[in-house]
Amino acid sequence: MSGLPPATRDWLTGPGLTRLWEGIRKRLESNGVQATGSLRLAALNTQERNDLSLLLGKPLTGAAVTVRLDVLDARLRASAAGLGLRDTLEELGPPLTDRRAVRADATARREQVWSSLASSLDASPLAGKEWPRRWYDLLRRAGVPRGVTPDAAIWTLQQAVQVLTVLLGPERSGNALGRGELAAMTTGSAHGLDDGTWLARLVQRGVALAHGTEFPDDAAGRRALWRLVSVTPDEVSSTVLTYGLRPVGEGWRECALRERAKHHAETHLTPRDLHSLRLRLPAGTLIHICENPRVVEAAADAACVRPLVCTSGSAATVVFTLLDALAATGCRFAYHGDFDWPGIVLANRVIRRYDAVPWRMGTADYEHLAARSQAEGIPQLALDGQPVSADWDPDLAPAMTALGVALHEEATLDLLVDDLSRQT
Repeated sequence: MSGLPPATRDWLTGPGLTRLWEGIRKRLESNGVQATGSLRLAALNTQERNDLSLLLGKPLTGAAVTVRLDVLDARLRASAAGLGLRDTLEELGPPLTDRRAVRADATARREQVWSSLASSLDASPLAGKEWPRRWYDLLRRAGVPRGVTPDAAIWTLQQAVQVLTVLLGPERSGNALGRGELAAMTTGSAHGLDDGTWLARLVQRGVALAHGTEFPDDAAGRRALWRLVSVTPDEVSSTVLTYGLRPVGEGWRECALRERAKHHAETHLTPRDLHSLRLRLPAGTLIHICENPRVVEAAADAACVRPLVCTSGSAATVVFTLLDALAATGCRFAYHGDFDWPGIVLANRVIRRYDAVPWRMGTADYEHLAARSQAEGIPQLALDGQPVSADWDPDLAPAMTALGVALHEEATLDLLVDDLSRQT
């Protein structure tokens, strides 16, 4: 039930007092919800001047008025409203928010996060070492990620201290641990230390500081960081799709790759394979790179002779690990991808990194394929997104924009297979 009589409520909510209540609400919410200070209203219209005159109990003739909040509070209590200023505003709604108290509470809760971390470090076997103090300072400067509540932050930081104690404390045996095993042991979830989680980043920063190394900015570097503390990341679930690689060497892995190439079979290589494999190809070997696995499948079906590496879309870290290894042996590269904007982004990345030559990726290639697909009655795929300039051909993006057609590698499949079938 409302504490205001209906007639009083109707009058107080009239348009002549709207600006007054809005201004007072902002003032109260910013000053601890106290009826102190004053509010000035300028450019009063006739309705506002009449209603304010009645509310304040004095005639107003000017274009502006200054309202003392304590006087208005007393006036409301003695009126038909029978309530003070704060209660009147609560009745008119919405509820008032004490923003000063909210800010103070947020500050206190943030401070609790860092005092809790300091206490956890002081109580851990890591206390007394120099790097945990730098770790604490670094984390405090960085702050808690957006969306993480103080309670969740306290819990995650305590978990980080626990994981670092296992990895860097005096009781560490030095035996290798799987990352999933470590996560299950310290967090209760095998995915608790998955790459990209805040907890994983907290732990990795601690490891980097403890070992005096820079924090890496790529997945390969983060895996190397885990290995510094004898933690084995998952190196078997991600793969790079290859075809026709014939490395020199007599190890069983090199022999297996050559045997699969001999029988025109594709091969999925894991990061674990790449750590163990000596990928030495004859200097100057031309490696073709494609974006879609269908090209590899077609090359294998046609018994193509050219070596091929597939990025399988956006190119995971394992793809670049393989290409880096091939580049180190003096291999050359030719790249083909989709004629859409994400495809041009990936093509730019690969061509820049490896000085690759574009492979059927010019303006003339695009226009020929677009015309051919239209003549064959193939449904046209609309080109969506923001245009991206192709580093190797400044005319390509304008041509794609003009036609508005996206072409995936399957549209070029016969031509790519012909190229991969040539001996020289």
